[in-house]
Amino acid sequence: MADIILIPGLWLDAASWDAVVPELEAAGHRAHPLTLPGVGAPASESADIGIADWVDAVVERVDAAEGPVVVVGHSGGGNVAWGVADRRPDKVARVVLVDTMPPPSGFGISEFPVVDGVVPFPGWDFFGEDAADLDAQTRQRTALRAKPVPARVPTDALQLGDDRRFAVPVTVLAGAQNEAELREMLAAWPAWGETFDAIESVEVVTLGTRHWPQFSKPDVLAAEIVKAAARA
Repeated sequence: MADIILIPGLWLDAASWDAVVPELEAAGHRAHPLTLPGVGAPASESADIGIADWVDAVVERVDAAEGPVVVVGHSGGGNVAWGVADRRPDKVARVVLVDTMPPPSGFGISEFPVVDGVVPFPGWDFFGEDAADLDAQTRQRTALRAKPVPARVPTDALQLGDDRRFAVPVTVLAGAQNEAELREMLAAWPAWGETFDAIESVEVVTLGTRHWPQFSKPDVLAAEIVKAAARA
């Protein structure tokens, strides 16, 4: 049994894992879905919050866990998960990255439009084929629940400094790509490719989804997280 910490991607909160948590708990694990600092808050309350604060919030949960910890990060939450592995390489038993890759030190998530001092959800059209397996009802429901994130978080550079993170096993749950396709993509991004190659134990699992499997195929996602946790 493991403590499984579930880190949402941008604009999402703990509720985004609602369809995944029951299967994790049925397998005997303790699931900890998180809402990260400043999510949904106006700029007056979130202007000073950056990616380091998100990492700090998850590290606090890791430190509070009694047993082995599996850290799961979806999308931009993968940057947070990798930052946590850097901070607690002796406590994190495995990192699971949901349709994202471990970032090099000094890189951010991505850049999105800032509106009124925060980064709102830009809408499904912004993501094109990445959202192709979400039906209209799921899109509407999720968009209504999406929350703005602090303006600094997407572009803050993640600072990593402990090479022991590369000894933490990593499972990449890729939506549509297989390992060969991922490695071909990383060849165009040398810093990312070098980071991936430096990980001592890494596996790639293709989910057969797009970018939000917690909404399109939560049972498939949950089953793969359970498998990854069993190898922690």
